[in-house]
Amino acid sequence: MFEAPESEYLVPFDGSFDVAKSSTTALTDGHLHKGKHRRKTVKELNTLQRILMAGDRRAVLLVFQAMDAAGKDSTIRSVMQGVDPSGCQVFSFKKPSSHELDHDFLWRTTTRLPERGRIGIFNRSQYEEVLVVRVHPEILTYQRLPGEINLETIWEDRMRSIRQQEEHLARNGTVILKFWLNVSKEEQKRRFLARLDKPTKNWKFDAGDVKERRHWDKYMSAYEAALNATSRSWAPWYAIPADDKSYMQARVAEIIVSALKNIGLQYPVVTDADRVSFAEARAELEADD
Repeated sequence: MFEAPESEYLVPFDGSFDVAKSSTTALTDGHLHKGKHRRKTVKELNTLQRILMAGDRRAVLLVFQAMDAAGKDSTIRSVMQGVDPSGCQVFSFKKPSSHELDHDFLWRTTTRLPERGRIGIFNRSQYEEVLVVRVHPEILTYQRLPGEINLETIWEDRMRSIRQQEEHLARNGTVILKFWLNVSKEEQKRRFLARLDKPTKNWKFDAGDVKERRHWDKYMSAYEAALNATSRSWAPWYAIPADDKSYMQARVAEIIVSALKNIGLQYPVVTDADRVSFAEARAELEADD
C-alpha cells in the first residue's frame, strides 16, 4: 500500500498533532522560493502525470482544506499548470444541494473520485462535515439524519467512516494526499483587506468569510481533531505553512512529485505479441502509397 512521503510538515499518525505548534511560516528557506526550482518540479509532475495516465493502474486524489483566503485556488492553479487537462479533474464543494442531502455525507465526494490514470482534486471535501458542521452543529438539523443526533459521538463516527473509506481506496490503488494550508489569522486579515482595496479582487470578497473568522478558535480545534483522527500512512495530511504563497505552492508540488516517484509508475510493457502487431502495422503503413 502507498506510504506517505517524508516531510517536516507531515501530520503524525499517532494523534500528537498540535495546531498551536504548527507553523504558518516557512521552516526552511532557499531554493524552494526560486521560480526555476518550482518550474522544474511542475515539469516533473507533468511527466509523471502522463505515465500515470498511460499505465491506467492508479488514481491520485489531492484534497485541499483551509481557512478562507489561505490560497487553495492559487495553489491548485500553480501546481497543476502544464498538466494535461484530460488527465486531471477539479471539484469544488460548496453548500450541499437538496439532492446531495438525500444521501449520506460521503456520497457527493464519492461520486467524484478520480478514475484510474487520472488526478482528482478536491477543493474542500468530505472533511467539511467535521469542520464547518462541527463549528456550526445547527447545520445537522437540515441533514435529515435518522434517530437522535449525539454531538458527543457524531464527529468520531464520521471520521471513522472517512478513515475506512480512505483505507479502502488506498488498498485499491488510489494515492491520497491531503493538504491543510495553514494560514495565520493576521495574514488572512491582510488578504481580506487586499480584496477590499483592489477593484480587481473585489469579486473574491465575501462578507460571510469575515463572519466565519469570528469562530477561528473553534475551527482550529476542529482541524486539530480531524487531522489527528485521519492522518494515516496511506492517506496522510500535510500542514503546509500558507503565509508565503510561493513557498506553500513549492512544498505542495514537491510532496506530490515525491509521492508519484515512490509508487513505481511506468509506461505499459510492450509484449512480444504487441511487437508482432507493431511490425505488421509498420509494414502496411510503409507499403501504403
